[in-house]
Amino acid sequence: MASSPARGGKPGRTLLRQEVAEGIKRYILEERLRPGDALPTEPALCEALGASRSSVREAVKILDALDIVEVRHGHGTYVGRLSLSALVESLTFRGLLSPGDDFQVLADLVDVRELFERGMADRIISLLRPADLDRLDALVADMRGTDAHAGDGFVTADRTFHALLVAPLGNDLIGQLSMAFWDVYAIVAPHLDGFTHADETATIAAHQAVVDAARGGDTAGFVKALGEHYAPVRRRISEARGS
Repeated sequence: MASSPARGGKPGRTLLRQEVAEGIKRYILEERLRPGDALPTEPALCEALGASRSSVREAVKILDALDIVEVRHGHGTYVGRLSLSALVESLTFRGLLSPGDDFQVLADLVDVRELFERGMADRIISLLRPADLDRLDALVADMRGTDAHAGDGFVTADRTFHALLVAPLGNDLIGQLSMAFWDVYAIVAPHLDGFTHADETATIAAHQAVVDAARGGDTAGFVKALGEHYAPVRRRISEARGS
């Protein structure tokens, strides 16, 4: 190893797994490793950290769960994708744990997602290609041909629409948080009543208005359409929390 992950560690000292995890993270930073780069072998980590094999293994499990490292069985341990999978998992699990929390989580995610899409409207519009706009149009057509109360086809089309909308930004953080909304929504949706036929019609119209505004380079129209899209969702969350 080019540098020791844990400075000042005494050889043979058994460190707590969290300390070992911090040492491994420090090594990744000091060596400027990137996702996909290999980490030292388990014996090398034990020696450098002055830690037992069991402590290193437990630390690696912690970091693997956080997607900071990736264990490839039979090949070794590598720097992970550093995604938000752990955050998404905690948000969805929180929704499962408490009927009161799940509405709050969903409301918070609506705020975050709308903030991203509205705040980056100019960039989204400038980055969407004609082929992207055609795909968005096709998804709106799918929504028109699908009963929102029959199966999950409507929600799937809506989910795909928003994933495609922010994809040109190339921002994994925004993309993952946007999809976190849908993971939590899948949990909360059965408890949300009141999605009327009028809401369905308005939602479809708002999606079409988003595409039309993007195609015409109309930022104000794009932002207005987003607000109209999220309005029924906010109303249903508010009613569910007040019931």
